[in-house]
Amino acid sequence: MSQLEKSVSAPSLSKKEVSAADASELPMLHVDICVIGAGSGGLSVAAGASQMGATVVLVEKSEMGGDCLNTGCVPSKAMLAAGHAAQSMRDAGLFGVQSQQPEVDWQQLHDHVHGVIAAIAPNDSQQRFEAMGVTVIRAAGRFEDERTLLAGNQRIRARYFVLATGSSAFVPPIPGLDTIDYFTNENIFSNNAPVDHLIVIGGGPIGMELAQAHLRLGAQVTVMEMARLLMKDDPELSKVVVDRLAAEGMVFHEGGRDLSFEQTADGKIAVHCQTDAGSQCAIGSHVLIATGRRANVNGLNLEAAGVQYSAKGVDVDARLRSSNKRIFAIGDVAGPYQFTHMAAYQAGIVIRNMLFKLPAKVDYSAVPWVTYTDPELAHVGLTEADAIKAGREIRVLRWQFEENDRAQAERRTEGMIKVITTTKGLILGASIVGLHAGELIQLWVLAISQKLKIGAMAGMIAPYPTLAEANKRIAGSFYTEKLFSKTTRCLVRFLMRF
Repeated sequence: MSQLEKSVSAPSLSKKEVSAADASELPMLHVDICVIGAGSGGLSVAAGASQMGATVVLVEKSEMGGDCLNTGCVPSKAMLAAGHAAQSMRDAGLFGVQSQQPEVDWQQLHDHVHGVIAAIAPNDSQQRFEAMGVTVIRAAGRFEDERTLLAGNQRIRARYFVLATGSSAFVPPIPGLDTIDYFTNENIFSNNAPVDHLIVIGGGPIGMELAQAHLRLGAQVTVMEMARLLMKDDPELSKVVVDRLAAEGMVFHEGGRDLSFEQTADGKIAVHCQTDAGSQCAIGSHVLIATGRRANVNGLNLEAAGVQYSAKGVDVDARLRSSNKRIFAIGDVAGPYQFTHMAAYQAGIVIRNMLFKLPAKVDYSAVPWVTYTDPELAHVGLTEADAIKAGREIRVLRWQFEENDRAQAERRTEGMIKVITTTKGLILGASIVGLHAGELIQLWVLAISQKLKIGAMAGMIAPYPTLAEANKRIAGSFYTEKLFSKTTRCLVRFLMRF
């Protein structure tokens, strides 16, 4: 672990502290529900259950709000917003406004990021949840048995437990990494000093977002990815993002293998790798490890609770119950998607099971995700490759942003919408790359979740000029071939005789 990592490690209850106390003599708290983890999912369960009449205790060993608020979604989007502001100064000439190179004050940038966190933090605060009637215990939790949790100086016996412990940055064992200081998403937002050249290891959403943010804030950026950049998304659309970042000056090495690090004589960091194009070396001032997330399952003594788990997280059924049916798991620790909105969705499923005894099950057919690069990349449902692999007979619709009048007015015509339907028009999936793709995808999320056909989208009235009009246009293109066919022309000529 690097010195930077050590500086942000969360405090936890050590084994020595646990063994020093005679747990059997600690007071026992009896509640309906005990939630472990005060991130998005845990807070949703605690708030909903408490306000519906259940007695709830919330156990959190670190910061209220979890990763999303403190080291994930919120600070990364605040940093991206700063990058967008800087880029708008460079691009002003497109609109007849004099462009200029921005000057970045990294201390003020740091203050901006943490100011956004501070503005949102009261919504996730201990005080707010205690005002709802939730008992909040700020300590690490460890199971004693299938129904009892030890947290600090309190033993908790609950009818149900909810594991919402999230995930942590995964740092792979790369040769030489232990000899350098490096960033992960868990400490990069504490930095208040200029970054000259950032080397990002990992070309997924986290790596690409923070790479572009730093690029636009004045750093040189090199991204090294072992597989394909943005590999979980449709390659046709992810290429639009990669091309844009390359045009802005980012350097990429895909298919990298045999990575190694070394500290140079002048204090910089050299990263070596092998690619199909041969040996590659990048020398930078800072390194960001963005190689994925690992579920937080260690230290909970899940064996004592009869909960089956692996390095990927807790094993759950469709109702999000673990092998111990009184212990549920949600969010990153349960998977299969590590998104804040997924944790909130799963929280609703768990509440219905625990409070109302309904056999509610998860439905992952309409799970959206967004990579907040510029342009944004959004997806829901099946990709073209998914549908073909599943043996579906499909139609693939495409609509370019350059056909949208609002995109032309904004000078942001790069991008496209790609929709997958059955031959009869049932919507199976949609991907969007372009300005505000994360907002535009939401109509397709609704359509897929409600099993709508493409005609529903084609028939809606879209205000003009909006980017969202492109959703209607691509839907209408499903009918273009038939609408303007020879058969239709003959029919119209016949009917015009009357």
